[in-house]
Amino acid sequence: MFDKYLAFEKSVGCVVYRMEKEKILFLLVQYRSWQWDFPKGHMEKGESEEQTMAREIREETGIVDLSILQGFRTQSNYFYVAKGNEKKERQKEGRGIYIFKRAVFFAAQTFNKDVKIDFENKNFAWLTYGEVLDRLKNDGSIRIIKEVFAELDSRKNVE
Repeated sequence: MFDKYLAFEKSVGCVVYRMEKEKILFLLVQYRSWQWDFPKGHMEKGESEEQTMAREIREETGIVDLSILQGFRTQSNYFYVAKGNEKKERQKEGRGIYIFKRAVFFAAQTFNKDVKIDFENKNFAWLTYGEVLDRLKNDGSIRIIKEVFAELDSRKNVE
């Protein structure tokens, strides 16, 4: 009964990073909504989280060489109400416009600085940790980059 109003969705994304002259650079994409964030997308039926992550990174950025940071996985839960074109599309398809979303994130290193953004995005940027903190606007993504940075820093001191 409430299905036409409420929806639960899960997406998987990745904090992609690379090294450049002793600095860690993180990849952000700019969505059509002008918001900057990490690449992510919906899981397809039968996919594992890792498969979704790799597919979404490939589709949104063209990057295929990823080395997943073993043992790191985090998530962000949030609620939003679909607006504009998304709302119209969801209503037409009989999907809820009140969405509870769980976004799972991994971290992975690449050696490829070339990015080929897809139609879902407007732009991309390789940024330092401080620049990422300045660019991100949502609390969940800010928490995630802080977790990734702390994890990378702790592993640097161990290895």
